[in-house]
Amino acid sequence: GGSVKTGKMPEGEKTRECKQEEEQQQKEEKREGLIEFYSSYQELFQFFCSNTTIHGAIRLVCSKKNKMKTAFWSVLFFLTFGLMYWQFGILYREYFSYPVNLNLNLNSDRLTFPAVTLCTLNPYRYSAIRKKLDKLDQITHQTLLDLYDYNMSLARRDWSTLSTRKRSSRSLLHHVQRYPLLRQKRDNLVNLPENSPSVDKNDWKIGFVLCSENNKDCFHQAYSSGVDAVREWYSFHYINILAQMPDAKALDESDFENFIYSCRFNEATCDKANYTHFHHPLYGNCYTFNDNSSSLWTSSLPGINNGLSLVVRTEQNDFIPLLSTVTGARVMVHDQNEPAFMDDGGFNVRPGIETSISMRKEMTVRLGGSYSDCTEDGSDVPVQNLYSSRYTEQVCIRSCFQLNMVERCGCAYYFYPLPAGAEYCDYMKHVAWGYCYYKLLAEFKADVLGCFHKCRKPCKMTEYQLSAGYSRWPSAVSEDWVFYVLSQQNKYNITSKRNGIAKVNIFFEEWNYKTNGESPAFTVVTLLSQLGNQWSLWFGSSVLSVMEIAELILDFIAITFILALRWFRFRQQLSPPAPPQSGHNNTAFQDEVPGLSAPHRFTVEAVVTMLPSYNSLESCGLSRDGEVG
Repeated sequence: GGSVKTGKMPEGEKTRECKQEEEQQQKEEKREGLIEFYSSYQELFQFFCSNTTIHGAIRLVCSKKNKMKTAFWSVLFFLTFGLMYWQFGILYREYFSYPVNLNLNLNSDRLTFPAVTLCTLNPYRYSAIRKKLDKLDQITHQTLLDLYDYNMSLARRDWSTLSTRKRSSRSLLHHVQRYPLLRQKRDNLVNLPENSPSVDKNDWKIGFVLCSENNKDCFHQAYSSGVDAVREWYSFHYINILAQMPDAKALDESDFENFIYSCRFNEATCDKANYTHFHHPLYGNCYTFNDNSSSLWTSSLPGINNGLSLVVRTEQNDFIPLLSTVTGARVMVHDQNEPAFMDDGGFNVRPGIETSISMRKEMTVRLGGSYSDCTEDGSDVPVQNLYSSRYTEQVCIRSCFQLNMVERCGCAYYFYPLPAGAEYCDYMKHVAWGYCYYKLLAEFKADVLGCFHKCRKPCKMTEYQLSAGYSRWPSAVSEDWVFYVLSQQNKYNITSKRNGIAKVNIFFEEWNYKTNGESPAFTVVTLLSQLGNQWSLWFGSSVLSVMEIAELILDFIAITFILALRWFRFRQQLSPPAPPQSGHNNTAFQDEVPGLSAPHRFTVEAVVTMLPSYNSLESCGLSRDGEVG
């Protein structure tokens, strides 16, 4: 045995070279995988807690040798985590409630003067229905005499002319007698004798009964005030008389000059182009000023001299005293292209008084969509607009009632616009419409019809806040010459002069107007800012820390998937082999011999190692042989 020489290179250098190659191969093996996963959950969480930027997480690793500290920091960490997400839940709930901020702005600009509607406050005895109204007055006169022993003075009516209209008088009398005024006693409506001694007049209630067409069901309409009962009963029959008119233009009897003596705006005289006329069943002739959108009035300055000034006649001449019990005029301020609902927003003007009405304009702009249930133009509201105006909440509510009236009762209520294809209610054609109307009105007020839920507020609306002041007009020292001039110019010759006229001034109180707007209180930017504040408060971290949490979750899912896949393969490997086939099949036996290891295959998970080159093997092998030799 002699020694074998391996070459010119020293043995120590070759050994170092082999070690360097092995280290290089190990580094290449470590750089082999593009994506590496942890072998266990413990390794995953240990790496996360040691390297994350979330405060407190590293304490779970540093204190692992002290179980008490580990438990304490674990409880504290997850408790803090839970509190933070509880705050997150509160923020999300607030965000999805869509709160708004109210923005108040004061604007100074030339103000568009609103529309002003003025009514006579008394329905006129129109010539087209004069005879029927006279007959109704005669029946009412007899009713008051029967109920209250009151002989109403109707001296100016020529009752002899009524007998010549026997057919119409009999028809009206038949229907009026079908719904008579009755005394109510102990919750029962009974028609008692006129001088019944058993009736305590202080315990009376007056009303009338409206029954269905087959008289199987009746509606009792009773009033504690006899005045209200007589007016409501008279109004019911009055509406039926109006509904019998085939053409509504027969009631269009404008008498502007005899109602409005003087009209001035911004010290300039008004003319017929500045007003429109319409008839109201209860308030008579009504005139709307500044409703023409082509030439609207504007106010450059506030004050009484820069507004609308009217002198109106308030004397009752040829009116209907049983329908209207007040004297004066009724005025309402509203926006253009909006109907004048005199019942809702109007107020009365007293005779012999100068009424000065100061206005403040106020605009409201609401956010739609998810922030509120307002509507832009009413196109998304499931109610047809029966008015020839833009959408308002009152327009929608009244249209809703009228549509239900046509559907349920077969006819339309006279006070509201007529839908297409319908006709107004008249007990000549619709015998039981009164019963249907009062039953429907009770359901409407109780919101059984759902009109108040269907009709939403508009997103943009303009309102006028009004305040009024009163003074005597004309004064005691000036009334003589004022009445004289009026008598010369306007033929003002009534007996009670002071109770026959009134003056109205309507003007802006100030040049500024208020705008109430809404803006989102919680936007996406606000939400992210609040979430970041909570995250920094509880963990003192940043957005990158959130990405670390996301990475932890993804790694957790990946490891779970890998472990589940290994377990599934392992279960397949442990499954029993298929039983051998019977007989002497040499071919099958020969196939089994080379594949003895096939039924017992195991998947070995190992790091892929690059094989060394041949030269390195040779050199390292020779070196080892030399050492051995």
